[in-house]
Amino acid sequence: MRVLAALSGGVDSAVAAALLLDEGHDVVGCTMRLWRGARPDIGCCSEAEIDDARGVCRQLGIDHMVCNFTDAFDHDVVDRYVAGHAAGRTPNPCIDCNRHVKFARFLDRATVLGFDAVATGHHARASLERGRWRLRRGADPGKDQSYVLYVLDQAVLARCRFPVGRMTKHEVRERAVALGLRVAAKADSQDACFVQSEGGRSAFLGERIPLHPGRVVDAASGAEVGSVHSLELVTVGQRRGLVAGGGPRRYALDVDVQAGTVTVGTVERTLVREVEVLGWSWVDGPVADGSPVLVQASAHGTPAPARVAGRRVAFPVPQRRVAPGQAVVLYAGDEVLGGGEAA
Repeated sequence: MRVLAALSGGVDSAVAAALLLDEGHDVVGCTMRLWRGARPDIGCCSEAEIDDARGVCRQLGIDHMVCNFTDAFDHDVVDRYVAGHAAGRTPNPCIDCNRHVKFARFLDRATVLGFDAVATGHHARASLERGRWRLRRGADPGKDQSYVLYVLDQAVLARCRFPVGRMTKHEVRERAVALGLRVAAKADSQDACFVQSEGGRSAFLGERIPLHPGRVVDAASGAEVGSVHSLELVTVGQRRGLVAGGGPRRYALDVDVQAGTVTVGTVERTLVREVEVLGWSWVDGPVADGSPVLVQASAHGTPAPARVAGRRVAFPVPQRRVAPGQAVVLYAGDEVLGGGEAA
């Protein structure tokens, strides 16, 4: 099988390519140039990352190429990230990147170039069972990335390989050391890899949209109890930086950019019985109403029992409300069923 292996310059994708070679596949490495930041020497898609990926390919004895997807990344990931925050939502750029770039543009490019499949270093497992593809959690609970892959359907999974999904991170590094790979001890990449400035998210967004101050209002009394410098940086569920010390802890319950307010309340007010989900995406067809599922609402959150109810999932035991824009992913045991965005 001819496989185009996505090489980010990190250890997971490097070992993924090595494992594919061990299985006898014809492998070519490809680094996606996604982000054209102000500092081309650091962070995601930097020359240093590309050089590491190229060096790994040289060590493995395979060809290496670079594919430029910067326009798609700007439009489908960065612009969506900025627009989400401008609307008071909490977007997940990794999911948009997977949906629109890594498993769309990259897969299309692989097809044009005559490859049978693509591979990445994601910690997840895909397997063909009774003629249908299943997406499952990675073997390492601490590194599992199945949450950000819920957007992959049958057609995409049929052409994807996740070689390190069956390994723990420790095993991945051990394999990299044994192979003498230059990236064996390299640190893991972080989420929102394109936010590189010293000022972090605030500086990144502040260069692209106006950031507005806002009032912090208590849900119970209606009294103004604080203020924030930037409404667009507040996330539902957030506690720090909203209210001065003293009194019960209060958490963000709602962010209303139009009204210029953040509504806060006690931890009891953060609990909800259901969450509305927008834009369901299914791995293998919709889950029937009333079906029992496990719901995970953050990359490393604890799954909670629930039942599907149309556009909502209902919890038998109240759960913390999910920030609008965050992914709500459904599981059956360790199998990903699908997901969508919290309304």
